[in-house]
Amino acid sequence: MRLDKFLREQNLGTRSQLKKDIQAGLVSVNGITALSPQQQIAEETDQVSYKGQLCVYEKYIYYLLHKPAGVVSAVRDAHDKTVMDLLGDVRKNDLFPVGRLDKDTEGLLLITNDGKLSHELLSPTKHVEKEYECCLADVFDERQKVLLEQGVDIGDKKPTAPAHVRRLTERKIALTITEGRFHQVKRMLHAVGNEVTYLKRIRMGPLILDETLPRGSWRRLTKEEVECLQYDRSSHL
Repeated sequence: MRLDKFLREQNLGTRSQLKKDIQAGLVSVNGITALSPQQQIAEETDQVSYKGQLCVYEKYIYYLLHKPAGVVSAVRDAHDKTVMDLLGDVRKNDLFPVGRLDKDTEGLLLITNDGKLSHELLSPTKHVEKEYECCLADVFDERQKVLLEQGVDIGDKKPTAPAHVRRLTERKIALTITEGRFHQVKRMLHAVGNEVTYLKRIRMGPLILDETLPRGSWRRLTKEEVECLQYDRSSHL
C-alpha cells in the first residue's frame, strides 16, 4: 500500500496535507524518515509513525451510526443523501451499511468493511434478532400481541416467524424479529390492524443503539462491542 494512502485511511488528514507532511519529514517507516508519499509499505507489518505517534493498521473498521429519517441506507444514491454522506471525511472507500433501514426509519445502523460479519448478521439462517421501537396509530391490545408472537400473514409465501413484543405504552411497543423482509415491521402491524407512525431500530444482535448519540452522529465501536459481535457471530456458526 502507498504510504499516503495508508495515512489517509487512518483519518489523519487530507491526502494533499499528508503528502506535505511526508515531504516535510514528519513520517517514518520502521524508524527511517520517509520523504516520498508513493513509498510502498507492508501495512500489516511495517511500523509507521506520524508526528511521533505510531499508526496501528486496522483491517476492519466498525462504526455505529444513529440514522436519522430522510437518508437512505446505501453507499451511493443519485437522488437522496445516503448514510455514507453522514460520515463526512472519514475513510469510506470500502465501507458499507450492514442491511437497510427504510428512508423514514431511524436508529441503529452498523457500517463496516467486514463482509463476513455482515453476512452473519444478515443471513436468514442465522436468525439474528433485530429490535425496533414502534409508535402506533391506535392502542395496542392483547389480541395484536398474541398474533405477532404467533407469526402473521403479510402477503408473502409464508407467515412471519414468531416475534417478541414488549409493551412500552398503550401506543408504543418494542418488537423483536429475526427476519429482514421488505418493510416487515410496518407490514406486520398493518396485518394485525394497526399502523406504525414512527420506527426506530434499537438493537441488532448484541449491538445496542447508543442513545447518547444524536441523530445523524456516529462513533467507532468500542473494543468490547466488537468482541461481543465476534463472539455472537461464532456462536451462530
